[in-house]
Amino acid sequence: MSDLEAPLRPKRKKIWVDYFVQFRWILVIFVVLPISFTIYFLTYLGDVRSEWKSFKTRQKEHDENVKKVMKRLRQRNPSKDGLVCTARKPWIAVGMRNVDYKRARHFEVDLSAFRNVLSIDLERMVARVEPLVNMGQISRVTVPKNVSLAVVAELDDLTVGGLINGYGIEGSSHKYGLFSDTVVSFEIVLADGTLVRATKDNEFSDLYYAIPWSQGTLGLLVAAEIKLIPIKEYMKLTYMPVVGNLQDIAQAYCDSFAPRDGDQDNEEKVPDFVEGMIYSPTQAVMMTGRYASKEEAKKKGSKINSVGWWFKTWFYQHAETALKKGEFVEYIPTRQYYHRHTRCLYWEGKLILPFADQFWFRFLFGWLMPPKVSLLKATQGEAIRNYYHEMHVIQDMLVPLYKVGDALEWVHREMEVYPIWLCPHKLFKLPIKTMIYPEPGFELHRRQGDTQTAQMYTDIGVYYAPGPVLRGEVFDGAEAVRKMESWLIENHGFQPQYAVSELSEKSFWRMFDASLYEQTRRKYGAVGTFMSVYYKSKKGRKTEKEVQEAEQAHLDTAYAEIDQPVD
Repeated sequence: MSDLEAPLRPKRKKIWVDYFVQFRWILVIFVVLPISFTIYFLTYLGDVRSEWKSFKTRQKEHDENVKKVMKRLRQRNPSKDGLVCTARKPWIAVGMRNVDYKRARHFEVDLSAFRNVLSIDLERMVARVEPLVNMGQISRVTVPKNVSLAVVAELDDLTVGGLINGYGIEGSSHKYGLFSDTVVSFEIVLADGTLVRATKDNEFSDLYYAIPWSQGTLGLLVAAEIKLIPIKEYMKLTYMPVVGNLQDIAQAYCDSFAPRDGDQDNEEKVPDFVEGMIYSPTQAVMMTGRYASKEEAKKKGSKINSVGWWFKTWFYQHAETALKKGEFVEYIPTRQYYHRHTRCLYWEGKLILPFADQFWFRFLFGWLMPPKVSLLKATQGEAIRNYYHEMHVIQDMLVPLYKVGDALEWVHREMEVYPIWLCPHKLFKLPIKTMIYPEPGFELHRRQGDTQTAQMYTDIGVYYAPGPVLRGEVFDGAEAVRKMESWLIENHGFQPQYAVSELSEKSFWRMFDASLYEQTRRKYGAVGTFMSVYYKSKKGRKTEKEVQEAEQAHLDTAYAEIDQPVD
């Protein structure tokens, strides 16, 4: 058997859950889609109402809401009340990460009012926003001004708070890093109810570097200033087909945005946006984009494709046409490009509604898409959720650029999931070691894509039902994820915490660096107030007692190691 050949697997006997999942589209069409559309519409009206208010009024309301949060935290009795968490319902989060921690006794703090854009400062080129502002909302405000966040995560529903405290990436991340790397300042309410502003060069700089990936376990984020960049009205997108083995595809992907001469910071050589989609072990399409003016896009001979219309071919299927017709170029309105994967949820929409990509459905009902991920989660019981954990993969693998080919071969061998999403990002070499960090000494190797200040990484997005499941064969999803996590640890990769994790606590802290995180938790009073990030991410039910006892045992060990004198 060759290295890429999938192992032979026995057939799996179907159970009642299989049939429920197969016909779940009935529930989605008649219940989830109408309710989703209503929620989207009402949310939009609320956002428009907010936009009508002056920035001064929004700031006044923000200050009042912050005072409520500070007061609420100060009311907490540590000896009687549970650990602090937000009052948001567990199913509302977009990510697939387990949220059973909210079933333990907890002390709720309501942050639902924090969903306003507080200011757009075109002189400083920063946007100040509250944590529940989502990507669709902020791009609607900024793009007409010909500015945008440097990193705009593709799905409309993703919020600023989730992208900062968790994980956020976009096709521009090879230039600007992850979403959290573009944040200028964080406004955090600490465990004792104190409001602080953390930047990379003030007295709270340690908190500034510790917040990303902390999942809200250091304090409550109430506002953030985020970097803006100038943009143009259109994205000039080039679709480049690639045929070959997975190593060939990985190299073509690298060559699409990383100059072989190492001139990675040269604006002339590096595109504004990069994305790759692999459709099979031998076929892929690489896309590179550059901002273009309205005048350029409307020149004679240019093709404009408004991908945002509800009846349009789903983006990943449109890109796949390059495999038949060869390389081509088109212009897409910038905001529509930003949210190109929203309507079809990348390609997950095909599993949720098997016929939703057909022209008749798109034309008649495409305006109802997409179903809200939170509602999809709310309408699945324990059995369905466990089924998806075992029979479905929604994972991102963050790996060094030079290991992409090896990672793709591993995914094919162990999971056999297609399409696969590729998106590069800079992992910066910072003055302090954070939870995720580049390989030590990476800058000495001068590998393709790396610079002296950052190592180039890639997000390998693995979202869909694995090949064995589609063929009706036995597949152990939990074991596959465990193997993936082990592979990432061995290859200095990382797993975003929105996903279902099988990591033990020891393995979790082998993947991520605990030192800064634990120091800031102790320094700013988060211990005993906020659940630690591992237990917030941990799969399975947990009681408050279980969490506190296990966390304390971990902290005693971690602090002993941190406080150890250096010889």
